[in-house]
Amino acid sequence: MRGCEEWVLNPASWAEGTGPFIEAVGLGDQMKPVGRVEEVNLLPPQLRRANHYWRINSAPNAGYVLVVSDQLPMCHITGGGGVDLQPSIESVLASDDFKLRWQSETSTAQNGMTTSVFRSRKEPALSIIISRAAKTGERLDRVQVLATAVFDIGS
Repeated sequence: MRGCEEWVLNPASWAEGTGPFIEAVGLGDQMKPVGRVEEVNLLPPQLRRANHYWRINSAPNAGYVLVVSDQLPMCHITGGGGVDLQPSIESVLASDDFKLRWQSETSTAQNGMTTSVFRSRKEPALSIIISRAAKTGERLDRVQVLATAVFDIGS
């Protein structure tokens, strides 16, 4: 999620090349740019403009895809694979670091998924919607986490 914050709130980190952006995210070799991603990792059609893609490996057969735009103030994360990511996602959301940066607004559960909305404490115009498995041990053959952050220009 630091990638989302960095991309949207600090365009100077990528405006003249993505090296500073990748360094600021702090994932080193775990984060690699890719030319395209599968449909399941893409944003809704209205947000598919000037997109850039990164694959972030978290385990040998699991990871995340970060999709950003250099024309729209948003980012999108999907995660999945052969490892249950739910415990690590919940750990991040419960961490003091995350709570310092994001304020919880709402949370709902439906069909085995929990969806929460958070607002940036640094820049209230930035919000992120995070959907993930409601509990550990759920299906691994689907997207396990889906997060979309959008900066509301009208705010």
